[in-house]
Amino acid sequence: MNHPAIPALAQAVPPPAAADSSEVSRVVFASSVGTIIEWYDFLIYGTAAALVFNKIFFPVDDPLMGTLAALGSAAVGFFARPFGGAVFGYFGDRLGRKSMLLLTLVIMGLGTFAIGLLPTYQQIGIWAPALLIALRIVQGIGLGGEWGGAALMVLEHAPKHRRGLCGSLVQVGFPIGLILSAGVYSVVSKLPEEDFLSWGWRVPFLLSIVLVAVGTFIRTRVSESPVFLEMKAKKEIAKNPFAEAVFRDPKSFLVAVGLKICEVSWVYMLTVFMVVYATKNLGLPKDMMLNAIMVAAAIEVVTIPLFGWLSDLIGRRPFYFAGTLFTIAFAFPLFWLMDTRDPRIIVAATAVALSFGHGLMFGPEATYFPELFGARVRYTGASFGFQVSAAIGGGLAPILATLLVSKFGGTAGVSVMLIGVALVTLVAAFFAHETRDRSVNEL
Repeated sequence: MNHPAIPALAQAVPPPAAADSSEVSRVVFASSVGTIIEWYDFLIYGTAAALVFNKIFFPVDDPLMGTLAALGSAAVGFFARPFGGAVFGYFGDRLGRKSMLLLTLVIMGLGTFAIGLLPTYQQIGIWAPALLIALRIVQGIGLGGEWGGAALMVLEHAPKHRRGLCGSLVQVGFPIGLILSAGVYSVVSKLPEEDFLSWGWRVPFLLSIVLVAVGTFIRTRVSESPVFLEMKAKKEIAKNPFAEAVFRDPKSFLVAVGLKICEVSWVYMLTVFMVVYATKNLGLPKDMMLNAIMVAAAIEVVTIPLFGWLSDLIGRRPFYFAGTLFTIAFAFPLFWLMDTRDPRIIVAATAVALSFGHGLMFGPEATYFPELFGARVRYTGASFGFQVSAAIGGGLAPILATLLVSKFGGTAGVSVMLIGVALVTLVAAFFAHETRDRSVNEL
């Protein structure tokens, strides 16, 4: 429902390029901090699924089935993400960006905290995995709506010549969240096995409530998007953002899905499947892989803003061509290097793979995806496109990879799968258009 325009508001709302620099900094900081918390919450589940959930929530006689069940419960969160993207995107385009940012952070945090309180299968039987899956769905819905709001708030406040850099700072939330989640699990995994299985795994989930309180406080201090306020004053709010984004502009939506699928498949192969593969198939200690992931993520904290800054100079599309070509070239060598079991080689391979197979495309993404859509439907289009692809690539890739290794006894099938999704993104990049010079006010 459109609200009556306030005459003075149309004159008072400055264009995004004229936004006060201190306010831009506040928005970037608030969005980045909140995104760190959201990714931490979402990623600790994947780590726990790879290390412990198969033992305490899905105990079966066949270890492979237990692992697949645990990874399947992690995938449920990915399949909930498009729903969150659609719902919160719809209301973000109708009611405003800021309110959705606050709501999604709280939903995500409470769901994560509740997981840390769950009784195990031994205590309440089948209700334990049922409740775990329900809370994973809550996590997915929260994250599904959060990313788009954070990206839009930054994009619509940032000066035109710095949109790529500012958007990439939102993306830094992923590697920092990854460092925090892997770091906490690296510490608690050193506990005696009995302590780790009984209470140690809960610590990362329970810590979430503190982070959420901090993030909520920070996000209440930022202003609403000037682009949204201007649309509201001019009565240009979309009546049905979902229909406009998906059905009236299907090309942009399908391009967004295709652009995302390579890097999201690649990153969850590295951060979820590789932990399973290294510990179960190669017999490596779990803390070694967690340490490799932390080092790789720490490097990506630098490379993601670098790629975002460069996208302001040369455009967004080139990074998708470069990232997909790297993925195709490195899909087989990645596993050859892992199979050496040499810690130094594994750390180096993980670092290179994360920055160039993920960071190259992920860095400009928070700017590129919203730029693909007009201001009226930007929250819905960017969020739903991003999350549909995340459900396919992030949710299914680790499960398919585990099945392929089990069936064929090697990783060749996994490498072929990664090359396949890279080709999908390569095709999407050909059909995409460059958006570096597009106005954020364009409807």
